[in-house]
Amino acid sequence: MNFNKENIKQIMLLIAFTVLFYVCLQNISMVLAVLRYFLRLLAPFLIGACLAFILNVPMRFFEKKLFSGQKISRKLRKMKRVLSLILTLTVVFGVIVVVLFMVVPELYNSISAIGSELAVARVRVPEWLDQIGESLPMFANEVASLKESWLNINWRDIGEGIVNFLQNTNFLSNTFNFASSAISGVANAFIGLIFAIYILTQKDTLSRQFRRLCYSFFPEKPVDWMLEVCRLTSSSFNSFLSGQCLEAFILGMMFFISMSILNMPYALMVAVLIAVTALIPIFGAFIGCIVGALLIFIINPMQALWFLVLFLVLQQIEGNFIYPRVVGGSVGLPSIWVLAAVTLGASMAGIVGMIFAIPIFSVVYTLMREAVRKRIEQRRVDEDKIK
Repeated sequence: MNFNKENIKQIMLLIAFTVLFYVCLQNISMVLAVLRYFLRLLAPFLIGACLAFILNVPMRFFEKKLFSGQKISRKLRKMKRVLSLILTLTVVFGVIVVVLFMVVPELYNSISAIGSELAVARVRVPEWLDQIGESLPMFANEVASLKESWLNINWRDIGEGIVNFLQNTNFLSNTFNFASSAISGVANAFIGLIFAIYILTQKDTLSRQFRRLCYSFFPEKPVDWMLEVCRLTSSSFNSFLSGQCLEAFILGMMFFISMSILNMPYALMVAVLIAVTALIPIFGAFIGCIVGALLIFIINPMQALWFLVLFLVLQQIEGNFIYPRVVGGSVGLPSIWVLAAVTLGASMAGIVGMIFAIPIFSVVYTLMREAVRKRIEQRRVDEDKIK
């Protein structure tokens, strides 16, 4: 090797990086603590960046569809950024408010009804179990066992156990910590929303400044590749969010039609709730299922059971046939990789991981497909061998 000045510099940088990496491994707990500290500091800005990334999808739709074209006045075209942002925020908050006003009062009434019914539940539950056993004779033995277990419950021991649990644990301390975390989360979300609004109103300027910064400090080809990956990510997430909204609408309509045919209560409200929670990939609709089953249970426990059966049937149809084709087709990802992306995303980062896993997988899939195609062309492999 020719030990010129440039090679010596690279060797010294490699040695320094190796030493630094070794020191970090030896003090991994301290490194993780420092990372958690900085993540807490940056939490509002990270939340704002994620919100801006998500809200940019409908905002860009309004900019292109409503405030572009020859029929729009010049004054409106100049204000399209602000008007699109206002319209996006109005639609998003409108949907949230409508869902809350539809669900929360009924949920409160149902919980109140449960509280008032607890006094007579000891008598009513065996009657409900008898009705279920008569309607489903194939489960008669299991229902009879449940009835016997219910009648043998010692309610005084349960009450004493709850009191002892509250006395012997840090219940009040944990409640205070939870309340503090909730307040901190709300504050971070509010600051993040303000930060997201600033990003969206100045996204062209920020994009231009980011490109200038990258090209001024890094080689041109790596920057070109990185910007192409960013473009693919944005396009994939845009397609994913559109497909996710379409899939949620289809699932909500399936529940509304099915529940209306079966004459179940709260058909419209439960369908809307399931459609909104279904925006969380694959597993989000289960949240709507739990709330819907609770509401129906107060009216008719037997119908609540049939609602659970209906949910499982429609969820299987949606999860295995509709979702992979609608969402997978929108991002250009095969069905099997959609399911794999959601599963891995959920195990690694929960709900956030599920939302972002599919666009990330789509980008990786596209880059790998292009790399494989180029490698095959360079190696001049016979097409008959890979068909």
